[in-house]
Amino acid sequence: MFLLIAVRQVGKFRVRIWQIMLGGALAVLVTGQIAVPDALRAVNLDVMVFLFGMFIVGEGLVASGYLESIASRLFYNANTVGHLVGVILVSMGMLSAFLMNDTLAIIGTPLMLALSKKFHISPKLLLLSLAIAITTGSVMSPIGNPQNLLIAVNSGMTSPFITFVWHLALPTIINLVIAYAILKIVYNHEFTPLPPENVVPVASDSRFTYICQCSLGIIIVLVAANIIFSLTGAGFFLTIPIIALCGAAPILLFSEKRAEVFLGIDWYTLVFFAAMFILMESVWQTGFFQSFVDGSVVSSIPMILVTSVVISQFISNVPFVALFQPMILQAGGSTAQLMALAAGSTIAGNLTILGAASNVIIIQNAEKQGETLTFWEFARVGLPLTILQVAVYWAWLSVV
Repeated sequence: MFLLIAVRQVGKFRVRIWQIMLGGALAVLVTGQIAVPDALRAVNLDVMVFLFGMFIVGEGLVASGYLESIASRLFYNANTVGHLVGVILVSMGMLSAFLMNDTLAIIGTPLMLALSKKFHISPKLLLLSLAIAITTGSVMSPIGNPQNLLIAVNSGMTSPFITFVWHLALPTIINLVIAYAILKIVYNHEFTPLPPENVVPVASDSRFTYICQCSLGIIIVLVAANIIFSLTGAGFFLTIPIIALCGAAPILLFSEKRAEVFLGIDWYTLVFFAAMFILMESVWQTGFFQSFVDGSVVSSIPMILVTSVVISQFISNVPFVALFQPMILQAGGSTAQLMALAAGSTIAGNLTILGAASNVIIIQNAEKQGETLTFWEFARVGLPLTILQVAVYWAWLSVV
């Protein structure tokens, strides 16, 4: 199945990632490799609810035209492609630390495609810039991605935001700079001057735009409240799925376009995630990957980093962290080792398409508009980038 996702071609037919994953899930159910009750329990409702809520908000931002207005203020004043890529890496990287990388994948993909058409830039370069920015940037926050959230909550950290920033912020900033250098080397022919663009698009439906602004504002306020409560040691104010639902509520309750938004969200990606949870649970039950883990792996920072990057390509980083973190804690693991787990399982998303759910979201949304990134196009940038990023986190976490 991994090879099929990499090639995504069967004879003359182009197969989408969600179709492959759904086929795999159905296969393990039909053959009895996983029982139906186990399959139902494997589907993580928190993740599904979070994605649904953010898909509603993302679709509303696109349909109202407000996303285009945001883009004009962030990106349209860039005077070169290099300037634009740099702004994408910095802005999306920093935002992903607070809005979660899957959220930025949902919102950012149509934005990248719009920029590509506006300036006649390769959509592949901008989609890669988005994917790398939100994966790398999300490393330095306990709410940057689902696996970091698991580590922060299950390890009992009293001040997870301070802990993550102290251990991971500086190497993450360095790795964003490295990402820019790699993209410039691979896509050097694309790094040309851009025509001036001073027109700021205005959303056509002011009422709908206002509702979408409220939705986005609710998410930002609730995330900020979570950060404040976490800093005081009081824990999280609201769970991530509840925040997403609160954000979606104004659109679903007060917008006359609720049906249009509801039907327009990316249902295929939700199918992908449900199927992935079932298939990954089946893989875990075989015990195949667990057999590779021993004491030396859970006690060594470089081994934790490398193991996290490699195994996350096959079984997804969230279930990997769910199993691997207790092993580190049982072995008396240090905070630096837990941070290595967070960093390695997250930057696994820079190696291949399958390393992060946010990559799949980006590609699924791009394919809806006739664009895509192949496995090999992603890996030729991701392989050298991930090697260098692992080295940076290894060096920093070994001395911090």
